Amino acid sequence: MESEDIACLCASLSISEKDGPVCILEENLIDEAVLRMSLCLVGKILSNKTVNREAFMRVIGKIWRVNKGFEIESVTGNVYTFYFKNENDRQRVMFWGPWSFDNALMDGAHGEGQQLSDGVPEVERHGVKMPRNPWSDGPEYVTQCPIPAGTNFTQEINFSTEEGTLWWHAHSDWSRATVHGAIIIYPARGTTYPYPKPYGEQTIVLASWYKADVMEVYEEAVASGAEFNTSDAFTINGQPGALFDCSTGTTFRLPVKKGETYLLRIINAILNEEMFFGIAQHNLTVVGTDGFYTKPINTEYIMITPGQTMDVLVTANQPASYYYMAASPFSDSEAAFDNATTTAILQYIGNQSAPSPIPLPTLPGTNDTTAASNFTTKFRSLASSDHPISVPKNITKHILMTVSVNLIFCPNDSCSGTPDGDRLGASLNNQSFVFPSTDILEAYTRNNFSEFTTDFPLEPPIYFNFTGDVNVTVYTGQGTKVIELEYGEVVELVYQGTNIGNAQNHPMHLHGFSFYLVGTGLGNFNNQTDPDNYNLIDPPEVNTIQLPKKGWAAIRFVADNPGVWFLHCHFERHTTWGMAVAIIVKNGGTTSTSMRPRPTYMPPCPNS
Repeated sequence: MESEDIACLCASLSISEKDGPVCILEENLIDEAVLRMSLCLVGKILSNKTVNREAFMRVIGKIWRVNKGFEIESVTGNVYTFYFKNENDRQRVMFWGPWSFDNALMDGAHGEGQQLSDGVPEVERHGVKMPRNPWSDGPEYVTQCPIPAGTNFTQEINFSTEEGTLWWHAHSDWSRATVHGAIIIYPARGTTYPYPKPYGEQTIVLASWYKADVMEVYEEAVASGAEFNTSDAFTINGQPGALFDCSTGTTFRLPVKKGETYLLRIINAILNEEMFFGIAQHNLTVVGTDGFYTKPINTEYIMITPGQTMDVLVTANQPASYYYMAASPFSDSEAAFDNATTTAILQYIGNQSAPSPIPLPTLPGTNDTTAASNFTTKFRSLASSDHPISVPKNITKHILMTVSVNLIFCPNDSCSGTPDGDRLGASLNNQSFVFPSTDILEAYTRNNFSEFTTDFPLEPPIYFNFTGDVNVTVYTGQGTKVIELEYGEVVELVYQGTNIGNAQNHPMHLHGFSFYLVGTGLGNFNNQTDPDNYNLIDPPEVNTIQLPKKGWAAIRFVADNPGVWFLHCHFERHTTWGMAVAIIVKNGGTTSTSMRPRPTYMPPCPNS
C-alpha cells in the first residue's frame, strides 16, 4: 500500500464507528503482512475518543501477530498497558519493544524498501546487501560520518535476496554492545519455508554485559594501547540468567507446548567471543544462517561467531518440565576472554513444578577446537530449485589476505600494550586500517584522494611460513589503503591466518555482499592443491565466516554492488586495532549498475 492509502485508512478509521475501513485495512495487512506496516495508524486511532475499540484491537493484533488474544489493561496519558492471554504472545511482543506508535518495525519482505530514522550511533543492517545504496550502510568514516547528537538521519533499507534472520547494530566505536536488534525477513508472498511451518518462533539474542560503562572500557584501552577489559557476563535476551544472583528472578523464559516445533532465530551480538549454544535434552536442527537457507544440520549444539545469525528448529518432545538453554564461550587463543555461561529457560506449558536442579545442556569445553570445527564444516546451501545458488567459477581477481594480531610502535614508548611501550594492533596483509577524518564514500564520490589510497596489497608483502615459526616482524604498517574492484569482477579472496602475535579464530565479515564459502583448511593455503577440494556444488552463502586458527578460508563473490564496503573482523577489539579494509566497487556502464545518487542530507564530518 502507498503511504497516502495508509493515511486515508487511518483517517477513516479514527473518525468512524463502522467496520468498513477496518475490513479494507485487514485485507491489506494480509496481503502486506511481511511489511509489518507502520504503527502510525495506531496513533491516529488512539487520538480519537470515539474510536471503535474492538476494531482497533483487531487491527493491532494483526500487526503484532497475536494468536491468543489480548486486552487493554490500563491507559495513563498516552501509555497503553496490554494484557496478553498467551505467554508466547507476550514474550514476542515485549521482545520487539519498546513500542513507538510512529516508527516502522524492522520486519520486511525481500524486495521491499523501508525508511529508518536513527539516533546518534551509526547503524548497519548486518547482512542486508543494500544494492547500489552504500549511503545507508552505516559504518562510521567508511560510508558516513557520525550522526551529531540531537539530530537524526534517515536511511533507506533495501532488501533483495535475503530471507530468514539478520540483525542491525550500531557501527560506531563499541556502541553495538547495547544498540542492536533483529531483522526478520519472511518468505515472499505466495511462498513458504522450505521446511514444515513451525508452531511458533522466538528471537534469541546473545550479547555482552559490562558492569562498567562500555565506552569507558573502549576509550581507556584506545588511549593506553593495551588490551581491552573483558565483559562481566553474557546475556540471553537481556538477562545473564539464573547462574547470576542479579538475574535469578528475571531469567528469560520461552514457554513451549509439548509436541510442537519452534523456530529460534539466534543472533550473536557479543563483542569479542564466539559461543557454543544448546538446550538441555533437546536436539537442534539448523535450517538457515545469515539470511539464507541451508541443508538441515541435526546437532546437540551450535557454535556461532559474533556477527552470525542462525535459524534453528527445536521440538518440545521431552517430558513436560523446565530445561536450561545455555551459551558459553569458545576461545582457542591466549587472549583474555569472558569465561561465563548465560542461561535461559525452556518451560513447557502446564502446571508442573521446576525440578531441582533444572538440567543444563552439556556444551563443549571452551577450547574444544574439534567440536567447533565439526560443527562449522557441516554447512551446505539448500541449493534447490526454489532456492538456487550461483557459485562463481571463472575467477578474474585473486586476493590472498593474511590476518594477524600485531604491535604498533608508540612515540617515546608511551603505550601500555607491551612492557616495551608498544600499542596492540591488528592487520590485513600487514596493513592496519586507520579511519580517516572524512568518510571514504564521500571522499571517493568527490574524487578526494587525500583521505585514502588505492594501493592496498592484494597479496602478502612478504611470504613466509604463515602458520609455523614466525621469522618476520610483529610490527605492522598503518594507513587508509583500500581495495578497488572493477564492476563485475569475479573475486576469490583467501583469508590466511598467521602465527604472528596471538593466533586465534577470526570472524570475518564483508558488507554489501553475501558470498560463498568454498573451502577451509588448516595450515598454509596451497593454491595448487587446495582448490581441488573446494565445494562448488552447494557451499553456504553467508556474510560472516569463521577463519580457523592458523588456517585459511576461501570465499567467492561477484563485484556487482557498486559502492564502498567495509571488510573487517567482527571481534570489536580487532576492528579497533585495524583488522579491516574498505573495498570500492566501481560503477558499471549503466544507471542500473551504478551507485544511487547521494541523498540530499548526509551527516556532516566533524572536520568538514
